[in-house]
Amino acid sequence: MTSVFNFIVKPVGERYDNEIKVEGGNLVLNTKIESFKSVNNLAEVVAIPLAYSTNIKVGDFVVIHHNVFRRFYDMKGKQKNSRAFFMDNLYFCDIDQIYLYKTDKEWMSFGDRCFIKPLKNIDHLKLDKEQRLIGILKYGNNSLKALKINEGDLVGYTPNGEFEFVVEGQRLYCMKSNDIVIKYEYKGNEAEYNPGWAQSGT
Repeated sequence: MTSVFNFIVKPVGERYDNEIKVEGGNLVLNTKIESFKSVNNLAEVVAIPLAYSTNIKVGDFVVIHHNVFRRFYDMKGKQKNSRAFFMDNLYFCDIDQIYLYKTDKEWMSFGDRCFIKPLKNIDHLKLDKEQRLIGILKYGNNSLKALKINEGDLVGYTPNGEFEFVVEGQRLYCMKSNDIVIKYEYKGNEAEYNPGWAQSGT
């Protein structure tokens, strides 16, 4: 069973990730299927496409676009699967819908994607809990390495290009290489920001 242009994946766990652990129990945060923030983004690769050569192997875990597993209501109010649904618990996934993959024990960015860890806001006069448009490069790629921007560097990025993901209990922003616009020097007072709700899902 192999697709020509698409990966075939299955969700790791349920299709929707809308529960957190609270004091030994589970709290359901959302019951609406149309909410993209509750859709599971973690999948396991079942088959790789014939048309592409990638480092992703069968059995690898991948972080994917929320629309792959997402359900919706049609005009008659009936629940429908996304167009990615294949059969049983299997789904087609376009190559540009994969952002991160895990081979063996290491996560690696895919294509021109990269992931940023947000920083805690240290300005007590502002209400925002995190600094805007600045963070630490968690997962880079070859394009950034060619510019001498490496994982662990402090970088600035353009607005509206970032997408929020939670990867193994850590909240990260996914974006493209071109969204990274500056590399900063550390001042020594930087602190990573990872809200409790992200960690509680692990």
